[in-house]
Amino acid sequence: MSPAPSSPVPSAPKYLRRGKVKEVYEVSPTELEFRFTNDISVFDKHIPSEIPFKGQTLNGTAAHWFALCGRLQIPHHFLSTSGPASMRVKRVRVLPNPRTLGPHPKDYLVPLEVIVRYYLAGSMWDRVKSGAVRPEELGFPAGRQLEYGVPLPQPHFEVTTKLEPVDRLLTRAEALELSALEPTQLDAIRETVLRIDEAMQKEIGPRGLLHVDGKKEFGVDSEGTIMVVDTFGTADEDRFWDKDAYERGRHVDFSKEFVRQHYRQTGYYDLLQKARETKSAEPPIPPLPPLLIDEVSRLYTTVYQRLIGEPFVPRSPGP
Repeated sequence: MSPAPSSPVPSAPKYLRRGKVKEVYEVSPTELEFRFTNDISVFDKHIPSEIPFKGQTLNGTAAHWFALCGRLQIPHHFLSTSGPASMRVKRVRVLPNPRTLGPHPKDYLVPLEVIVRYYLAGSMWDRVKSGAVRPEELGFPAGRQLEYGVPLPQPHFEVTTKLEPVDRLLTRAEALELSALEPTQLDAIRETVLRIDEAMQKEIGPRGLLHVDGKKEFGVDSEGTIMVVDTFGTADEDRFWDKDAYERGRHVDFSKEFVRQHYRQTGYYDLLQKARETKSAEPPIPPLPPLLIDEVSRLYTTVYQRLIGEPFVPRSPGP
C-alpha cells in the first residue's frame, strides 16, 4: 500500500520591507505579518539604539485597540497576533498615486496620516509659539494668550502625508487629491477617529490617563470599505498624560515625547530643522545614552500596563 500523501508544509512568510519600527512579511496574496522590532524613531529619523521589550508592548497594545474597534463595529485590517511581537493583518496595495487605479479605487493604503488633537502640545505648541498657527484657528478667541497643555475648544483634525520621507501637512483639497478619497470618505474617517478616541478615553480615564493626541492610518478594502490599518493607540503614535498630575498643573507624558525632548535639549532638533529648512544634508541622529535606554524601556512597559490594565509579562523575542 502506498503511504498517504503528506500535508504540504506551509512556507515561511516572505520578507517584503522594513519600516521605522517594524518589518513586513508576506504570508499570502491577501495577508501580511507585522513584526515589531525594538527600534525607535523620532522626527522621521531612525535612532541607532534598541529599546528592550518595545516591540512586544506595541504589538500587545495595538491588538488591544483593534479589539476595541471590533466591539465598535469599525472595520479594520487586524486578523490575529502571531507571536509576542507580531501580528497578521489583511493586505492592501501600497501605491504612491491611488488614482492610477481609476475612479473609486479599491484595495489600497490611503497615503495619509490622520491626526486629532485634544490638548495643546507637541508640534502644535511649536507652531503656536512661532505664530504659524493663530489661537482662532484652534477655536479660541482671537488674540488669546495660550499656554502649553490647555484643552482645545474642539478636537483639531489634521492630515499629513504618509509615504513621503518627511511628513508634510496637507490642506483638505491636497489630502483629497493625493488620497483619491471622496469628500464624504474623508469626513467618515474623521468621525471614525473621534468614535475610537472617545471609546479609548472612556476606557483609560479610570486608569488615570488623558488622551492628548494621536494619529491613525486607513485603507480601502476590496469592497471599497474604509478600514483602520497599521497600528494606533501606542506610545509611538499617541500622546497620553497622567490625569492626576495634569489636574495639579503638571504634564507627565506617557509617550515617546520623552525621547523627542532629549534631542531637543541636546540641540539636535534645532540642527535637524535648520538642515531641512535649507535643504542641506541632515545630521545623523546620535544614539541614546544607556541610562536613557533603560528609562525609555520602562516607559513603554508602563504605558502598556496603564493603557490596557494588565501587567506586562516579558516573553521570548521573535514572532
